[in-house]
Amino acid sequence: MSKIDNITTVKDIDNISSLPTHLGIILDGNRRWAKEKGLKPFEGHRRGYLRLKTIALAAFDRGIKYVSAYVFSIENWDRSKEEVTYLMDLLNWVATYEINKLHKKNIKVIFLGTKEGLSPKILKSIQLAQYKTRNNTGGTLALCLNYGGQREISDATARIIKDKVKAKDITPELMSHYLYGPDLPPIDLIIRTSGEQRLSGFMLWSAAYAELKFVLKYWPAFTVKDLEEALRDYSKRQRRFGV
Repeated sequence: MSKIDNITTVKDIDNISSLPTHLGIILDGNRRWAKEKGLKPFEGHRRGYLRLKTIALAAFDRGIKYVSAYVFSIENWDRSKEEVTYLMDLLNWVATYEINKLHKKNIKVIFLGTKEGLSPKILKSIQLAQYKTRNNTGGTLALCLNYGGQREISDATARIIKDKVKAKDITPELMSHYLYGPDLPPIDLIIRTSGEQRLSGFMLWSAAYAELKFVLKYWPAFTVKDLEEALRDYSKRQRRFGV
């Protein structure tokens, strides 16, 4: 691991005129990175989490308030049983043990997604992790677990119907309150690694006016310098909230 991989601060790099409040990350390419390195796919996922922790802490240190990461989609259940089991064990490890390190860094951790299909063990770990970090103020890390953007909107709609909200009272603002993370602001910038150029259902409502940054590197190879480059590019853009 190079020295740059261990950096969790970007204060020593050129100042940036404007930063996103909410950064979204689609961490793509873990398995392809592992394959190119001659490693098992599981090692790619493990390195992917370690990379997420490094990049998220760097973002928070730079002044970004919210980081949302796509860690397991609803579609990922279609992968091999062995890989899904490993991913669930990895996520449980994060929620049970790694959460202590994030807690010491004053990071609030929340999980976004449907509970359907998750084991009682995972659900308990998630609940305890969120409770432990609920009052932290150093930044909010939202992990999209068992998540789908269309599912989030349909679940929100179902809850609106259940609450018997009148049609005339349904507004974009009201819909936002029914999402998985109602306290999260809209996403300002989304970074997707591995060269793919699509959202894959990532936080569709919150991403309505997000700026997009596609990076060729696989996620485990994404560095703090790459983050800084993306932030610098974002600061040069003139955002438009329309067509």
